[in-house]
Amino acid sequence: MIRLLQKTLVCWLAAALTLVPFAYFGTESKVAHAADNGLALKPYMGWSSYSLQVYDGPEGNWTSEAKLKMISDAMREKLQAHGYEYINIDAGWNGSMDEYGRPLPSETLYPNGFEKLVDYIHNNGQKVGIYLIPGLSKEAYEKNLPIYGTEYHMQDIAAQPLRSADYWDIDYKIDFSKPGAQEYVNSIADLIASWGVDFVKFDSVTPGSGHNDLSIDARDDVKAWSMALSKHGIWLELSWALDHNYVDFWKKYANGWRVNWDVEAYDRNIGMTQWSNIARLFPDAALWWRDAGPGGWNDFDSLNIGNGQTSGLTRDERQTAATLWAIACAQFYTGDDLTNLDSYGLELLTNDEVIAVNQAGRPAHPVSMATNQQVWYANNGDGTYTVALFNLGTKGASMNVKWSDIGLDGAASVRDLWAHKELGDYATGMTNIYLEPHASRLFKVTAKNGTSKVNDDDTGVKYTGSWTRNGGKELVQDAQDLNVMIMESSDATNPIAPEVSNSVESLEQAAPESVVETGEHWVIYIDAANNANQSDEPAFVSIWTVNAA
Repeated sequence: MIRLLQKTLVCWLAAALTLVPFAYFGTESKVAHAADNGLALKPYMGWSSYSLQVYDGPEGNWTSEAKLKMISDAMREKLQAHGYEYINIDAGWNGSMDEYGRPLPSETLYPNGFEKLVDYIHNNGQKVGIYLIPGLSKEAYEKNLPIYGTEYHMQDIAAQPLRSADYWDIDYKIDFSKPGAQEYVNSIADLIASWGVDFVKFDSVTPGSGHNDLSIDARDDVKAWSMALSKHGIWLELSWALDHNYVDFWKKYANGWRVNWDVEAYDRNIGMTQWSNIARLFPDAALWWRDAGPGGWNDFDSLNIGNGQTSGLTRDERQTAATLWAIACAQFYTGDDLTNLDSYGLELLTNDEVIAVNQAGRPAHPVSMATNQQVWYANNGDGTYTVALFNLGTKGASMNVKWSDIGLDGAASVRDLWAHKELGDYATGMTNIYLEPHASRLFKVTAKNGTSKVNDDDTGVKYTGSWTRNGGKELVQDAQDLNVMIMESSDATNPIAPEVSNSVESLEQAAPESVVETGEHWVIYIDAANNANQSDEPAFVSIWTVNAA
């Protein structure tokens, strides 16, 4: 009976104070609904045309058939074995529209037909994405074109009075309460699916995209596109700089969402990006980390680290960007010219140990952001931690990481993931790790013994029972105290059976009034005390009953 009781306790305590490495851990983390379309179990990996379009200008033609075939071949040769598979064709792929107001590919860019290009990319073992924005074409409205397969026309579904649907005032807003509106979106989704499209980047989504209010509000468009694309298994990625106040909506209807403005420098004299555009993502990573999970992921934009001559970043900054994308489990795609990667860039983009951190889907969060020398970590739920060190300052600095700061009480071994090197065992942490300005380190920390404190919203630890925290509000503490009271109802004079109390002597004893007699059973009350507001009311009481026979 004692062994059964101990097993029951261990299963519940995995939620708050777990033995390492013998705790009861699972593989699931928080799951975003993300249109419930079975996609985005991991962050996607691939390439997007936009950074080179901006960097090279119109003469670059990075949306053309010739350039895209070149990129597809280079990805197959250099990156595909490491997980890269998506090729996103950004703004500029379309030319005219059909008689139903649906966008058509440019005949100039794709002289052999867009579908043949899609087939070429698919035959290379890759997936194809295109770019769309909310609303309906103003030209389609003026011509009052019919909506495919319906009796309705464009003027039947436009919001009145007429107003913009996007940041640039390209399209008119659609009123999705009107019949024919969803059918119009469905007709476009059906068309692009017939071409073989696997992915849609949906840009100028509001609230966000420079309008963090409801002056435009593209949420109805997002919902409509989500429903239309999901039935075809097409990934829906939202852009750009989305408003975090509406994160539950983005998680419900999309597979990914941009969290900040474009990463591009928009200045060829600087490069494809610049350090300030990387550094500004750290606060976003700290804000959004809880919202990423299987089904939907935070998007930091293109990881342009493949060529030092064009990236606009130093070597240290290039590694730091890759480290941030990896620990945040952000979509891992680059905008570099894949035919012109330098050796260092190729090493960064193909480090399988770093890619594994990204693909594991356990977003990290900071110990503190009070200084420019920051420690970020994720509890992987299996006795290991991902730990990243960043020096965001302009001077070199020595850094320390304490195991107690990441929730570990005990010794651990450390592996350097960038260097592929075992660094040995450390009793309480690592000290005097020197980092140059804007440099970083990335470690896998494996607990040797001790205990691990976890939080119910912290990565992928699985536990039994319910867990209610401060009435559903977040607690500041990483762990909640547990009070345990055990008694055998057949011996009312002895509130705690000695042989049982000895087995849980490390736990704090609860008040006697927590005990209830239930006949031939042991009763265990586990009280997760509400430490956040110092209330006498428990946050949750779990009752375990074990047969005393």
